Amino acid sequence: MSRFTAAPRLMTVEEALALLDGRLAPVTAVETVPLAAALFRILAEDVVSPLDVPPHRNAAMDGWAFRLTDLPENGPPRLPVAGRVAAGHPLGGPLPHGAAVRIFTGAAMPAGADTVAMQEVCTPGDGWVELPATARRGDHVRQAGEDIAAGAAVLSAGTRLRPQELGVAAAMGLTALAVRRPLKAAVFSTGDEIRDPGTILPPGCIHDSNRFTTAGLLRALGAEVTDLGILPDRVEAIRDAMVAAAGSHDLLITSGGVSEGEEDHVKAAVEACGSLHFWRLAIKPGKPVALGEVAGTPFIGLPGNPVAVMVTFMLLARPVALRLMGAADPGVTRFPVEAAFACRHRPGRREYPRVRLSTAPGRLVAEKYPSDGSGVLSSMVWADGLVEIAEGRGDIAPGDMVDFLPFAEMLR
Repeated sequence: MSRFTAAPRLMTVEEALALLDGRLAPVTAVETVPLAAALFRILAEDVVSPLDVPPHRNAAMDGWAFRLTDLPENGPPRLPVAGRVAAGHPLGGPLPHGAAVRIFTGAAMPAGADTVAMQEVCTPGDGWVELPATARRGDHVRQAGEDIAAGAAVLSAGTRLRPQELGVAAAMGLTALAVRRPLKAAVFSTGDEIRDPGTILPPGCIHDSNRFTTAGLLRALGAEVTDLGILPDRVEAIRDAMVAAAGSHDLLITSGGVSEGEEDHVKAAVEACGSLHFWRLAIKPGKPVALGEVAGTPFIGLPGNPVAVMVTFMLLARPVALRLMGAADPGVTRFPVEAAFACRHRPGRREYPRVRLSTAPGRLVAEKYPSDGSGVLSSMVWADGLVEIAEGRGDIAPGDMVDFLPFAEMLR
């Protein structure tokens, strides 16, 4: 018989995340780091451009720059060539009236020039060039500030810095950015049957995969992870280990021990030194998942089954970690795809089958992994992502449209 006498109503994912919104705030301090060290860090303050990008008008094509009104009204549209302008080597003065200059991509437009004709449509001669009569003012000219205007707010606080954000910062001439320090997370596994990889397995024991999966997921977000090993199935040992870790970490994550069995001790250990906000979600896989506080430090208790660990991390622990890191929007985009499978669905729980995508004429098709077992971790290697079947939806038939959540978004 379970030692838990009453089970609360299962909470939906939306209810859990809404509850977290009111309880979580960024806990990380701010530091300034060079651009090269800022990848995937969380920007701590808005960035305003100190200059126009590009800082001057320049040619978008190799060709000839000229003043459109200098083209003769009658006769061949020819102009004498008065110079040559390469990137980094301006003409040194304004464009002479009635002349053109040879110009190359990225080179600064001379004052007075307003048009570039690309070389493919021009005919050069000895000291002159014949230009297209169909040219229009402004052709192939990039304006100063066309990319970024001086004074524009370009990057917002809370942005997780990708390569493109670093490139934009460099284009504005910045050498460093103010970012939040990495989140410090402690990871435990629980269970007397768990052993470290590389050790001989006694009868009834298994190697621990959850600690390595969870630590990898956290590091992919940019967190600093402390691996605190495997905790035995004893309330006091779990409590003492979590209290000790709480003082030097921003987030504690365990796997296993949060269900309702007599050997599941994590819930009791947390309640002995902190509090639980919820501990069961209306999802499959991953119903037994807990969130609370241990000595004032946020705590997440993931299930014991390895697929459920990954699914609940992506749905719940990922947004928790990103919010603690100061990220502005940890949401995941869902994409409509066509189901190539049949799936019975019990209303009231949100299900997440593992799927792989393939292409069919004009559409993406999702193939479901044959087994629904939450212990089959190899299915997560096979899959491209998850399909989300909402609580109120019925059975899925081949050809139905379903929402796809790609690992490419949820595992970074």
